Amino acid sequence: MCNFQMKKTSCFSSFTIAAVGFSAYYPNFHLQLRRVALLSLLPTMDVARAVSSKELPLGLDPTMEEEYASLSKLLLEFTNISNIDKAWVFQSGTGKDSKAMFSISQPNLLANKKRKFLMSAYISKDGGNSVTFQWSSFPVEMSGVSIIVPSSSGSKLLVVRNPENGSPTKFEIWGSSGVEKEFHIPQSVHGSVYADGWFEGVSWNSDETLVAYVAEEPSPSKITFNSFGYKSGGSTQDSNNWKGQGDWEEGWGETYANKRRPTVFVINVDSGEVRAVKGIGRSLSAGQVVWAPAAEVSQQHLVFVGWSSSTRKLGIKYCYNRPCALYAIPNPFNELEANESGQRCNGLEDSNLVNLTRGISSAFFPRFSPDGKFLIFLSARSSVDSGAHSATDSLHRVDWPSDGKPSSSVEIVDVVPAVMCAENDGCTMVMSSMWGSTQVILSVDVLSGNVFRITPHDSNSSWNVLSLDKDNIIAVCSSPIDVPQIKYGCLLKESAASAAWSWQDVSSPIVRCSKKVQSLLLSLQFSVLKIPVRGTSEDTLAGARKPFEAIFVSSNCKKYDSCDPLIVILHGGPHSVSSTTFSKSLAFLSSIGYSLLIVNYRGSLGFGEEALQSLPGKVGSQDVNDVLTALDHVVELELADPSKIAVLGGSHGGFLTTHLIGQAPEKFVAAAVRNPVCNFELMVGTTDIPDWCFVEAYGNEGKLSFTEAPSKEQLTLFYDKSPISHLQKVKTPTLFLLGAQDLRVPVSNGLQYARALRERGVEVKVIVFPDDVHAIERPQSDYESFLNIGVWFKKYCNGPLTPYLLPLISIFLLLSPCSGIKIKFLENMSSIGTPKGLLEVGKFALYVAIPIALMYTFANNTKNLQRVMGNRSYVVYPPEGPRPPSPEEMREMARELARKNSNR
Repeated sequence: MCNFQMKKTSCFSSFTIAAVGFSAYYPNFHLQLRRVALLSLLPTMDVARAVSSKELPLGLDPTMEEEYASLSKLLLEFTNISNIDKAWVFQSGTGKDSKAMFSISQPNLLANKKRKFLMSAYISKDGGNSVTFQWSSFPVEMSGVSIIVPSSSGSKLLVVRNPENGSPTKFEIWGSSGVEKEFHIPQSVHGSVYADGWFEGVSWNSDETLVAYVAEEPSPSKITFNSFGYKSGGSTQDSNNWKGQGDWEEGWGETYANKRRPTVFVINVDSGEVRAVKGIGRSLSAGQVVWAPAAEVSQQHLVFVGWSSSTRKLGIKYCYNRPCALYAIPNPFNELEANESGQRCNGLEDSNLVNLTRGISSAFFPRFSPDGKFLIFLSARSSVDSGAHSATDSLHRVDWPSDGKPSSSVEIVDVVPAVMCAENDGCTMVMSSMWGSTQVILSVDVLSGNVFRITPHDSNSSWNVLSLDKDNIIAVCSSPIDVPQIKYGCLLKESAASAAWSWQDVSSPIVRCSKKVQSLLLSLQFSVLKIPVRGTSEDTLAGARKPFEAIFVSSNCKKYDSCDPLIVILHGGPHSVSSTTFSKSLAFLSSIGYSLLIVNYRGSLGFGEEALQSLPGKVGSQDVNDVLTALDHVVELELADPSKIAVLGGSHGGFLTTHLIGQAPEKFVAAAVRNPVCNFELMVGTTDIPDWCFVEAYGNEGKLSFTEAPSKEQLTLFYDKSPISHLQKVKTPTLFLLGAQDLRVPVSNGLQYARALRERGVEVKVIVFPDDVHAIERPQSDYESFLNIGVWFKKYCNGPLTPYLLPLISIFLLLSPCSGIKIKFLENMSSIGTPKGLLEVGKFALYVAIPIALMYTFANNTKNLQRVMGNRSYVVYPPEGPRPPSPEEMREMARELARKNSNR
């Protein structure tokens, strides 16, 4: 409406009120309206030729284009917010002050990659607990960098650039004045260095002369053919030869499609010589390598995590239920030890390999205490033993031998066992851990096992450790409505017995957002809701009877008699958790007028092992009921309007989303899913984790019944547990976002369900990202995903009848005989200050007020309308519902009105 100026020309005035009704739901309609009005002034022109139809991009229509344009600009401002990934602290020569270096990342949408930066700060301390950070003027971009790892003293910096298109891996050693050394490691030595956070491990030794790391073993040679058949030996560069494929070797699943065997290498940073660590059997894949402390160079050992792959390599990313152990092996640059072991082992690969954790089924994330006396590690044995892909971890300790020679007979001490039933006490070493829906920082005395929560107990924000500055902590804190902020924690020495900590805000240039984003975030609020469990039985364990949680994000501006549309957000896993950390994508959705209900249903991490283990075998029922319980809870509290609810989820969250729109079709006006699990029966034969299907469908016994060839009865159960079994009840318009390279939930799963919905007449939109895997996290794909989610929900979350009432009333006004009132009002605008003008203003105000009152009454009495008109979803989406007039119909109406006005 604001695009129209008042004119005396009758053809413009005849559309004035009509524009109000249409533009409320069809945001681009005022543009079409203006075009029609102008055309009506050109009767001598050929209308069809005067308006060149605008060709819109694939997937857009005129009602979406303006929404796309406005939301894309706002989403861009959220996307540009930086992330703090890592931090390192180095002590100065005086021992009082210190230096910190932060690794920062930011999406580069044009390049479809992540930019990486380094930002440094000088930390000065006064006599008390106050500190000051003096930041460098600008961050330094590390272009094309895969890994950045400083040495323990901070005097050297290792920069690794992984190869592209068969080029060598580049190692750079930086000093304070620039690059000191650069080494190129050819593919014949090893492939890419692992930088994924799972197998990844890069470690400097104590004297900073050697670096251990994990890289892909060199590709085995392939058989060669020529015009005479198989060729033995000879040059492989001959143009008359070609390479055969040979035997297929399995990779490690999702994100590791071409990764066969990660292994440990060591590089001498002075000479550039690289040696593979010998003695690791081919049945082991190695990762997370660290140097063990040693008094002498000849005693240096490496400790790493080994995953066995003697049979099939099931997908390992996000799957903690794969058995693993800690191993120790000598430094390959120790010539004397290597020669002796070579003579001693007489060709046996693993004779010098020591398994440090034989008595436990899982051991990972090894770390040594600063004095070198203890090896600390985490264990996911609850996950391995139950088959759940992720469960409650425990913390353990091994006493490292004083002579530096590891033994397989060391005692494993349980420091913090797995928490079975969540209570209001603490948990876990200086590290971050989930505590319900909140991530907290915990400290553990590894000798006594005493645990303290050291982040504020009254904080619902989430905290994450970045680095330690001697006894102090540098952390990052954020919430759904607060961008990440650096915090500096000091232990109050006089209160050490109760572990009281003082936390100071650190002013930082790293994470800043635009004034617009800042203003939008200030208009939001959030809380963590406790949701009582419904329908438990007598055999339900205590941990599964406790309330679960949901994070509720909403506007803090008080509204009368109305609620913003609500989006139910569901995490994947299912044994994962949505925490109260800042999410750029969800903050964007909050800022465009939605409340968010982020549900941590039973089975989520952070609520104890009993609650988590209550879900396997009950997926599609217990988790669905928990979500509906949470939804009913906020509706009863009048925090949500039941007529304006959408649902969004990915992976298992997509499984829940598609279950919900099938089991409770009347509750949701729109849905969006990212790589959803829609059909276990189809997935079990195509996924990289078929065992997941068995455990989640059958419960713990599924681990024992897992087979690569499911029986007819098993396939029937998989179908019955799947959302596709409720397909015939679905009416909700659904947006599908799918990664074509997804090995975890292959694209066929979502496509089958989407095609079946379309076959039944349900409105469906499908976007496939050809180069994306399960997470759909490439910058351009993530951006396009959430832009489409925002536009999709805007299209449907306007209440049940509003989309149709507004255009219908507008047409009524457009064709009504009352248009003379509008014309007369416009003609008498020159006399607006006279009694006659005031009378016209009153008439016009009444003319406007009556339809507005009607629209308000209809839109805000949806319950009465439901009783009168029956199924609400049918009212919203009738098969042949009202539609806006076409441009040709509008042109004809414009001509007719122009003729009437000219007759007058």
